[in-house]
Amino acid sequence: MDLGLQGKTVLITGASQGIGRETAMLLAGEGCNLVLVSRNGERLEALTDAIRTRHGVSVSFVAADLSTEAGLEQVTSGTGDLDVLVNNAGAIPPGTLQQIDDRRWREAWDLKVFGYINLTRSLYANLKERQGVVVNVIGAGGEAFRPEYVAGAAGNAALMALTRALGKSAAQDNMRVVGINPGPVSTSRNETMLRARAKAEFRDEDRWSELNAALPYGRAATPEEIASAVAFLASPRSGYTNGTILTIDGGPGV
Repeated sequence: MDLGLQGKTVLITGASQGIGRETAMLLAGEGCNLVLVSRNGERLEALTDAIRTRHGVSVSFVAADLSTEAGLEQVTSGTGDLDVLVNNAGAIPPGTLQQIDDRRWREAWDLKVFGYINLTRSLYANLKERQGVVVNVIGAGGEAFRPEYVAGAAGNAALMALTRALGKSAAQDNMRVVGINPGPVSTSRNETMLRARAKAEFRDEDRWSELNAALPYGRAATPEEIASAVAFLASPRSGYTNGTILTIDGGPGV
């Protein structure tokens, strides 16, 4: 199925690994031109070379920290015509209210919560000119409200509210704002967290994969599955989808 994305220009944050990387590869295959953003310049350069070789589309990258004003300016100053913004950067650490101190909480929200807000604000005029789309990759923690993930639950819930509220006004600009709430995804970060749990529960971090047994289908989602949802929601095929959030967690009761 042709998604109608050929020739669209897409900016993806958190593009150097995981969901962001797979989204970049998939959208390049759809014929999109890409601007890739991450703090890791080496991984971005390698990904850029791979995409150019495999797909032949226009691709550039910016190594920047979107939790800072300087990083935000670095990204927005060089961004011209833009059709799609994929906000994906950031990982809020687990922990209870007493375990997450003020510094860690603020650092995490500066990148993910305020990073999404500030980049969307800065690029909104660019997107409006081309009746663009904003896709916020958020997280199912904003629905589950787990006390052991309190900073993530609160931050993700805020981004869910942002997505829905901004969608209402974006429609007046012939734009769309949508979100995706992934549950557990098979990324290096997820493995690191599972290894820590396995060490605490089993006293053997190498048993981390056993913790997936309780998940639907006995596994986490793949980054490619989330990337496919990003591509569809960003495409004209989903042109009447706005202000809504797709949960991808394997099903009810997870």
